[in-house]
Amino acid sequence: MTWVLRAVETITPEYAGWGFSGLRIATLAAGDTLRLHTAADELVVLPLSGSCTVDAGDEGATLAGRAGVFEGVSDLVYVPRGTDLVIASDGGGRFALATARARRQFPFRYVAAQDVPVELRGAGSCSRQVNNFATPDTLDADRLIACEVLTPSGNWSSYPPHKHDEDRPGAETALEEIYYFEVAGGGPAYQRVYGPDIDVLAEVRTGDAVLIPHGWHGPSMAAPGYDLYYLNVMAGPGDRAWRFRDDPAHAWIRDTWADQPTDPRVPFYGRPA
Repeated sequence: MTWVLRAVETITPEYAGWGFSGLRIATLAAGDTLRLHTAADELVVLPLSGSCTVDAGDEGATLAGRAGVFEGVSDLVYVPRGTDLVIASDGGGRFALATARARRQFPFRYVAAQDVPVELRGAGSCSRQVNNFATPDTLDADRLIACEVLTPSGNWSSYPPHKHDEDRPGAETALEEIYYFEVAGGGPAYQRVYGPDIDVLAEVRTGDAVLIPHGWHGPSMAAPGYDLYYLNVMAGPGDRAWRFRDDPAHAWIRDTWADQPTDPRVPFYGRPA
């Protein structure tokens, strides 16, 4: 399969060669409208930049959005499967549509920016910020799990390397994960993925994505001078759970954080965790 996608616009399960996770990056000019039907997918509309209105059948909301992913937490909406959806933006913007093939229909929901939990992970050069906007503790959904991670320049994120599946590729509990990247200042960043059948260390830039059907992934490396953002979208066949565990060869690194201060550059945009 193709692990690294450049200037991504739409990733469907069929395109990725798996069964559940998807992502669309929709760019709307001022006054543009996007119409679609969610079909078998549940979906979250998350502004990356700009604001929009969302009409979903008998439900709807206005998303204030944000100037950019490094400027603040955004509000969002959850849209159930089988829904006619209209997204309109008076001023234009870029919007992430994170999707998962769903079995059950959950209700439409608006989540305000102030209700998105902001978490600080790691310490020292592994400090990063996580916006848990569509995690199991934050948003009711069938399969979709999604969050945003912001990493200050020069730091390592998604570290120690970890996985969301069992030891064998294609295991029943495997979560299919998409990493979508934006890098401040047009700089580079780097993503590592490895396992029995993969060994990838890729340079990524704004608009790129990495597909992870299984295996260890991390670190995500922010080059000095360039802050790093990535959007994680994941889903799988089992219960809606992280199934997170570190690579045993590197798990000891977590124990070193107790003696290190958190990087003062997080949280971004001055919001307390």
